[in-house]
Amino acid sequence: MPKITVNKDVKDLNQQQADKNRALFSECGVFVINIIGSPGAGKTTLLENILPRLSKKFRVCVIEGDLATDNDAERIRKANIQAIQINTNGGCHLDAFMINKQLNAIDLANLDLLIIENVGNLVCPTGFDLGEDMRIVVMSIAEGDDKPHKYPIAVLNTDVIAITKTDLMPYIDADTAKMREAIHSIKPQVKVFETKKTSAGYEAHGLISYIEERVNAKII
Repeated sequence: MPKITVNKDVKDLNQQQADKNRALFSECGVFVINIIGSPGAGKTTLLENILPRLSKKFRVCVIEGDLATDNDAERIRKANIQAIQINTNGGCHLDAFMINKQLNAIDLANLDLLIIENVGNLVCPTGFDLGEDMRIVVMSIAEGDDKPHKYPIAVLNTDVIAITKTDLMPYIDADTAKMREAIHSIKPQVKVFETKKTSAGYEAHGLISYIEERVNAKII
């Protein structure tokens, strides 16, 4: 069997590009969020509920990552938000090079907030920095309150966790208090917000206000 020589680590190359992305975003005063979560956890629904308010205060663009289709990007465009679709054609995550390739289509000088919705996966995306300022992991309570223990790397490598679909609590055998306990046993300092499938449900627990606070701290 022929011997294969690996000259550079893929993640090392990605990190170099992520650092370049971050420097460019910082130079342009753009705050960047990377959203990660399982398929069906509610990532796009989260965006649909927070973007109407965020877009009143900030100039926003969204990059949508998916294996195929532009369904999620179309959902975002319905809110009159610029949305750029990246199809990975089977790839399980976005990387810093993919993001960089899309920046020519974005007027960074006239942007405050760039939100990247990563490919639906709680494993691969956690190891690839895109140049973001903040990472949000979306975990649906419907997935079970033991989700954090099953995917501890996702918890360790995020700043914020949004627990979605909490309005389903009466109908499932899961509890947000247990999920919070599991999350904080892994990473005590992580911010946790519970949400329901309404814009009011996202604001009631402070997620939108927290994002506004973080964006303002960078762009002002």
